[in-house]
Amino acid sequence: MKFIITDPIFEDFPELVIGVVIMHGIDNAQDRPEIPLLLRQAEAALAGKFGGTPVIEHPYVAAWREAYRKFGAKPKDYPSSVENLTRRVLNGANVGHINNLVSLYNTISLRHILPVGGEDLDKITGDVLLAQAGHAEPAVFLLGEKEARAPHTGEIIYKDEVGAICRRWNWKEADRTKLSHETKNAFLVIETLPPVGRDTLETAIRELADLVKQFCGGAVSTAFLDKGNREVTLL
Repeated sequence: MKFIITDPIFEDFPELVIGVVIMHGIDNAQDRPEIPLLLRQAEAALAGKFGGTPVIEHPYVAAWREAYRKFGAKPKDYPSSVENLTRRVLNGANVGHINNLVSLYNTISLRHILPVGGEDLDKITGDVLLAQAGHAEPAVFLLGEKEARAPHTGEIIYKDEVGAICRRWNWKEADRTKLSHETKNAFLVIETLPPVGRDTLETAIRELADLVKQFCGGAVSTAFLDKGNREVTLL
């Protein structure tokens, strides 16, 4: 099983870099009270990172709004994961603790103002592709939704052989491959577009991998995908 960024993605986003954390044999079920505390600390520090700048004007968020427009999604209606997360926190809400992996990646997302997400490898069929949706992509049930919806043609999605596993790049993931307390094998991604530098991504990936090792155990490795290195083995 591989994670592959398809060629058309780099035609529109040549400077895209994605960091990957791959994990096998982890324990995501233990109750670790330190993890929600890390999340609260990241929330508390967020306002200082914006310094009064409106969410949509922060350069790290604005880059994703422009990317969404480029593939035909309205960022006002479909905010990127990092815009949605930071806006909620800056409006005074706490991020709920779903499970350890999700809280760890939300912590890193808030620390660095970057989109972070992940999937359960045991729920995926075939390779994972970051690709443009075709004309007949099957409808999928998204998290929190009761009706299945199909991606639009040309929309950027993560998908496997069954169908989409995350719609509108990092807007919302499918229920089918979500991380759960039972997850044993998984991969997490941190996505970057300019003006985010490679050093910022490498720091975020290192922190995320270290947190996974500390709290979930297992075998953990990292990789970076870009225009010159478009795939990595996951399983």
